[in-house]
Amino acid sequence: MKDVTVIKIGGSTFGSGDTTIEDIVALQKKKKPLVVVHGGGNTVTDWLKRQGIATKFVRGERVTDLPSLAVVTAVLAGLVNKDITADINIRGGRAIGISGVDGSLIESKMKDKEMGFVGSVEKVNKDILETLLKDGFVPVVSPISLYSLDRTDDAPGLINVNGDPIAGEIAAALGAKRLIYLTDVDGIKDKFGKVIARISKAEAEAMIASGVVAGGMIPKVNACLKVLNVVSTTRIIDGTKPHALLKEVEGSDGGTTIVEG
Repeated sequence: MKDVTVIKIGGSTFGSGDTTIEDIVALQKKKKPLVVVHGGGNTVTDWLKRQGIATKFVRGERVTDLPSLAVVTAVLAGLVNKDITADINIRGGRAIGISGVDGSLIESKMKDKEMGFVGSVEKVNKDILETLLKDGFVPVVSPISLYSLDRTDDAPGLINVNGDPIAGEIAAALGAKRLIYLTDVDGIKDKFGKVIARISKAEAEAMIASGVVAGGMIPKVNACLKVLNVVSTTRIIDGTKPHALLKEVEGSDGGTTIVEG
């Protein structure tokens, strides 16, 4: 498992000319073990609008009440997960789509009552991932997870967890070689808008505290910071560029590397 690359992809990186799936298939054919964790926030927001359900974000994360949870689960564990899995398989790859619920992969508890049914990762049961990887599959992981800790009897067994920390926790559990976040920006930018090629833990924390790193970038940076002592390389790159993932794994520059010091 030491050579595993964990890739977090979000809906914002996909477009008509996107090459991410193509790159995943190419890397798999080169015998690179991969785990894909996906989001899909834009698709969720679209489906919530169709149902007349308002969307609210706090610190870059979606507030999830019970009606929202039903839609989020249907979209992320169903539509988005199976679209990505199907696309990989159609292009000649070997992928199996699962969620954090399957095999109790991601055990979570409620993060903050203000956020509703939004969870924080408490435990990763990596057995199902290791089995799939050993059998030559790319696990495609939806962030819908198991609400198993501090749960009341009348609460659902499902909980919505941000895919960014899930990717980090999976990378740590597997002892992955790389953790790569594919975003729709060039990397972490300073207050002048310039991409920072390499940033230390202390510098990243200061940028979060000052508000320079904000919104959806916060959970990505925090996830990288949490696993620095376990994962060899943590990267945030622009996944909208042609073959960004393939070039990244093969040693391309660009983006931001987060380091301990």
